[in-house]
Amino acid sequence: MKPLTRRDFLKLGGLAFAGTLGGTLFAQQKALAAKEGMSHGSAVMQMQGHDDGLVPGTVGEVDHEKNGFNPTDILTDFDYGKVSTLPSGQILREYEIVAINKDIEIVPGMMFAAWTYNGRIPGPTLRATEGDRIRIRLVNGSDHPHTLHFHGFHPAEMDGVPGTGPGGHVAPGESFTYEFDAEPFGLHLYHCHVFPLARHIAKGLYGTFIVDPKQGRPPVDREMVMVMSGFDVDFDDANDFYSVNAIPFHYQNHPIQIKVGEKIRIYLVNILEYDLLNSFHLHANFFQYYPTGTSLTPAEFTDTIIQGQAQRGILEFTYKYPGMYMFHAHVTEFAELGWNGMFEVLP
Repeated sequence: MKPLTRRDFLKLGGLAFAGTLGGTLFAQQKALAAKEGMSHGSAVMQMQGHDDGLVPGTVGEVDHEKNGFNPTDILTDFDYGKVSTLPSGQILREYEIVAINKDIEIVPGMMFAAWTYNGRIPGPTLRATEGDRIRIRLVNGSDHPHTLHFHGFHPAEMDGVPGTGPGGHVAPGESFTYEFDAEPFGLHLYHCHVFPLARHIAKGLYGTFIVDPKQGRPPVDREMVMVMSGFDVDFDDANDFYSVNAIPFHYQNHPIQIKVGEKIRIYLVNILEYDLLNSFHLHANFFQYYPTGTSLTPAEFTDTIIQGQAQRGILEFTYKYPGMYMFHAHVTEFAELGWNGMFEVLP
């Protein structure tokens, strides 16, 4: 097999490979990328033509229907659970999450052997109000042990960590019900905590957990969830693609439409594995930032924030002028390998 050239990389843009041949080709591409000083994912990307120049991207579109989820829908998909009232008067919210293995198309033609909650990445965005009783039944439909570990307050036996009880190791074919009160208010997350932890997270087992304050937050026009992560497609503990809500370049190819003057609230979560930090930068604008969402008073007015893994925060902003505006990781490599999107601000 003749070595691939840098020009071959671009010819292969938007294509992907399955089976042994695919792994061999990707390994060759990655090795040549390193030699040529190119980034890991360059082999499956191509420069896209826009009105005023070229930007990194992919050719074609992933099959969202086959994947079973669409990142555009995930933005505003909040799961409030099955709601009832306990004899004490406390609100009870019940959820069911199923862990399953599933092949996800992450860029056109390239499949990733993911581990998922409810067949999607990220898992469902669970939402409750401070003080509600939360009851989540995890069903393990996969061939590996998994758990649910929630950030927030709960008893040790509900922590979803090996060594803390039955909920710390849910074997294939088994189930466990986690139950606790939703507190403190803020923006939290959940993920599998079975070891090797990095692999379980990187394969897709994570999601957002929002606890609203009892008095609510000040009203906004639109709320969105953005979960920052990456994909290590050849399992060498280094990311080859980066994304928000799983699919690289999705919000570049499908800009998020908002209107001038609309107040936008973004629940931003970083669950990126294999890199120390991630970031969010908003073009031509600034936002109020509420770290972890545990205060109703913003801590900063800025256009760029940095988060370590499992850090999260709430962003609020409005746009003054119509037009197309980028948002992306302010690490060039991440942006060029998929963590790049656009807001289309309409009059």
